[in-house]
Amino acid sequence: GFMHVGGVRTALYAWLFARKHSGTFILRIEDTDKEREVPGSVKHIMESLLWLGIAWDEGPEKGGPHAPYIQSQRLDLYKQYAQKLIDNGFAYPDPYTEEEVEALRTQAEAQKRPFLYREHRPENPGAWAGGTKPLRFKVPEVKRYAWHDIVRGDLSAGEEALDDFILIKSDGYPTYNFSHIVDDIEMGVTHVVRGEEFVSSTPKFLSLYEALGATPPLFATMPVILGPDGKKKLSKRDGAKDILDYRAEGYLPEALVNFLALLGWHPEGDEEVLSVEQLIERFTLERVQKGGAKFDEDKLRWFNREHIKRLSDGALLAKVQELYGTVPVYAPKVIGLVRERAQTLKEAYDTLTK
Repeated sequence: GFMHVGGVRTALYAWLFARKHSGTFILRIEDTDKEREVPGSVKHIMESLLWLGIAWDEGPEKGGPHAPYIQSQRLDLYKQYAQKLIDNGFAYPDPYTEEEVEALRTQAEAQKRPFLYREHRPENPGAWAGGTKPLRFKVPEVKRYAWHDIVRGDLSAGEEALDDFILIKSDGYPTYNFSHIVDDIEMGVTHVVRGEEFVSSTPKFLSLYEALGATPPLFATMPVILGPDGKKKLSKRDGAKDILDYRAEGYLPEALVNFLALLGWHPEGDEEVLSVEQLIERFTLERVQKGGAKFDEDKLRWFNREHIKRLSDGALLAKVQELYGTVPVYAPKVIGLVRERAQTLKEAYDTLTK
């Protein structure tokens, strides 16, 4: 889908961490859920990141030692890993129809107990033909998993969080739960920065890493971004926008990066207006807060104004012209006065062309 503030902040934190530690920031396009794929979204993701200065070291149009970086072009690799799991007794073809699975789920609800697919494993599932029936992961051992999250600290979950899940769907495409783990292993990923919605799935991921004989990466779970009222997750109703809308409205990329960096993380000291170089120097995952961070567009406008004030007259005029076109001939004489008042490039342009 298209990039919004939550996804961009996650990417930003991963990028800052990679830059600080001379690491590799990977852009991987996870496009295996064809029903939810949004046309044009890949181009939009890349354009959004590049506008913000979040350049990837490996990925589409950049290449790298683990190409291709688009998952729909890596299907043979996922099948190889799937076969490895089958050979070791950790995967089996799902013989049930969607209607049969739903009936089992309804039965569990009627009995007021959680539905666990592993309680209905077929005794003789047969061979997997590939592309005709879904392939499910067979949890190797039902046990309690414990792991350390860089942000959340020590976490654990038991058998209630473990179940057999689909690895490859009947259309031949892998699920996110499978493909991202294969790619993390293949690409040597050491740190994963992501949203809190994945915490509940972590025991499943750990059991799959275990079945594959692989060491899992370190996890850093980001706090949720809250709406202006600070009570619920930011949504479109609260004014959440497409990232490129901020460009059209005249926000500077460095101001948006500064604002998003401090939306859940704070460096030591009271200084708020920071350059990208300063953010890289000071960033640590350990100082990311656990609780939600409120999205305050008034604060974003303040950051934008502060960054505009740091521009020279010539630089500000060039940015206004680049974004909105021709300005009056007298603009160079008054741009200094405009800079002191404008909160966005759009406001500067409107003032110049009145």
